[in-house]
Amino acid sequence: MSSGNEARPQWGARIWLVMVLFAIGSALVLTLTGTAVAAPPGGIGPRAVTARGELAADEKSTIALFEHTRDSVVFIRTSAVVQDLWSRNVLSVPRGTGSGFIWDDAGHVVTNYHVIEGASEATVKLVDGSDYKCSLVGASPAHDIAVLKIGSRYKPPPPVPLGASHDLKVGQRVFAIGNPFGLDWTLTSGIVSALNRSLPGERGSLVEHLIQTDAAINPGNSGGPLLDSAGRLIGINTAIYSPSGTSAGIGFAVPVDTVNRVVPQLIRFGKYVRPSLGLRMDEDLNQRLASALEVRGVVVLRSPAGKLVPGLQESTVTRDGSIFLGDIITAVNGKSVETIRQLALLLDELRVGDVVSVRLLRKGKSVVMDARLQAGD
Repeated sequence: MSSGNEARPQWGARIWLVMVLFAIGSALVLTLTGTAVAAPPGGIGPRAVTARGELAADEKSTIALFEHTRDSVVFIRTSAVVQDLWSRNVLSVPRGTGSGFIWDDAGHVVTNYHVIEGASEATVKLVDGSDYKCSLVGASPAHDIAVLKIGSRYKPPPPVPLGASHDLKVGQRVFAIGNPFGLDWTLTSGIVSALNRSLPGERGSLVEHLIQTDAAINPGNSGGPLLDSAGRLIGINTAIYSPSGTSAGIGFAVPVDTVNRVVPQLIRFGKYVRPSLGLRMDEDLNQRLASALEVRGVVVLRSPAGKLVPGLQESTVTRDGSIFLGDIITAVNGKSVETIRQLALLLDELRVGDVVSVRLLRKGKSVVMDARLQAGD
């Protein structure tokens, strides 16, 4: 039988063990709760954050540009009405997405024609998340421009400030805002890479005078604004050149000078009314005639659907192929003209009602006359 003195060393060892465990537990609690503990050796643990300081001036400018313009850019979803062949039910199916921007205080939205082509319904989403049904006001496939109008009563965001494109320089900084791949309100930047590019458009036509940029433009950016460093609209992002379908550093935009000429007509008439001299704009026929007559210029032939502007003398071609030569247009406003395409491009930069100076070759002599442009067919 053991005495009470023999148990004391055992109790002492137990008390010492309890104290050690308590100390270890306290240290763990202090560490987990974030109480100041001496940093362990080796630099383990969060590092101190270095102060950022002021943003660079160009960063501040870009941020301000995006924040100022973002509200005026919209996300566009389109759908098409189809009929199920089995059930005969009429369904609305998603067709595509794109971007657009507020044009005026009346709620008109400008986008690309190819964004809404073939669609029966369109919905725009604003930056605050609200959705609105739109109606098509007008479109010009030749310029890849369309105008929608938000049908609901609401206070639209401010229009994008308008700039100019005729004085752009290669190397200028540009910014694109849109919804690439359906990702909301994305900003990319780059420079003007080239000017006066052409791309195939609808129905075999060419979209002319395009701005080329290396700002990343991806599917879904179409219809969004291209801005200069002052935040002004200088174009509509319209296409990319890429075998993969994603940005490869070559994007294109319809210049704002074209937009500002075409959009008011689409709002007013629902279509683009081309300025015209009343000529028959047949490129192949004009080339054959010019070659046969050994002249350079546009042979004046009256359009079947219209009449020549006063002062022009038309050529006629008889059934046996004989040609009674009238005027040959060689220049408009001092710019040389040799083909129908060149003439069409020059006239497309003008408006119905403008007076132009036309240089003619008439009976072997050079003649200059003024002509007032009329609405084309």
